[in-house]
Amino acid sequence: MIERLQMFACGACAQRVVVLRGGAGELSCCDRAMMLHQENPQEAAERRRAAIEGALGGKIGICACETCGSMVVVLRRGAGLPACCSRAMQVVKEDALDETQADRTAAKPPTMEHNLSMPVKAVLRIMQDRQPITTYFGINTQKSPLDFWVYQEILYELKPDVVIEIGNAYGGSTLALAHLFDHMGKGRLLAVDVQHETIAPLARQHPRITLITGDACASFPAVREQIAATDTVLVIEDSSHTYENTLNVLRAFCPLVTVGSYLIVEDSNCHHGVDIGPFPGPYEAILDFLKENPDFEADRSRESFFITWNPMGYIRRTR
Repeated sequence: MIERLQMFACGACAQRVVVLRGGAGELSCCDRAMMLHQENPQEAAERRRAAIEGALGGKIGICACETCGSMVVVLRRGAGLPACCSRAMQVVKEDALDETQADRTAAKPPTMEHNLSMPVKAVLRIMQDRQPITTYFGINTQKSPLDFWVYQEILYELKPDVVIEIGNAYGGSTLALAHLFDHMGKGRLLAVDVQHETIAPLARQHPRITLITGDACASFPAVREQIAATDTVLVIEDSSHTYENTLNVLRAFCPLVTVGSYLIVEDSNCHHGVDIGPFPGPYEAILDFLKENPDFEADRSRESFFITWNPMGYIRRTR
């Protein structure tokens, strides 16, 4: 399954795309599979400059797969056309988009002080469009800075011995969490992902980070071996965001969460804030998990910035 907000590149024509909506197919271009790609700072700056100067031909194209519904934004055009499910993806015309999809990739966001009456949903769309190019120490991170500020508040309050981050992509948020531990003088990261080829060297080499490669649920025994009985543990679930996978991960990893600590589910705003991603998705998985597990509750006080990418997703163990 293609995960949303991942960046892919074609090895033949250098076309680059970011997934807006995942599907069952695999992305390809120029008759070869597109590969996960981590922009370096020079590439990111070049792309932003090209978008502002109109070098990409105005608005960046959105392409969709008619078979599985996958949607991508073309960040850098190449000679080929992205393909999925063994067929060329179709360029989505602006007049064919609904209001939740149109004009998602404008080069410059509107000014805040001139748009104080803008609906929250429009604000969320602007923030969502910004996330694919969000970086930490130059590493693609794709994280809401409002939620990450809440993370540092939680980490300072709890001072956990171990944070398990399930889904690491390029390692930006993993490195940010490790830096918080550096400042606290304690703590380590267990970074779990089905692949770690795209992890940036800064994250890969950090002494507080241990990479565990494999499916999250299948890797549970390897994770458990790294945790002592006296450790305070916090879990962040940020993997494929499908309902089934999210619920399975919550069920598998909830026993490791210490009483008073959190099992944080990311991107539960799929179709509960932004109209992208799987449905049912993380939000529905959270609701069913809470029905099954009376020892956990959604701590909505952690959504105190109002805008969050994790609605109902700050799940605290109460006993």
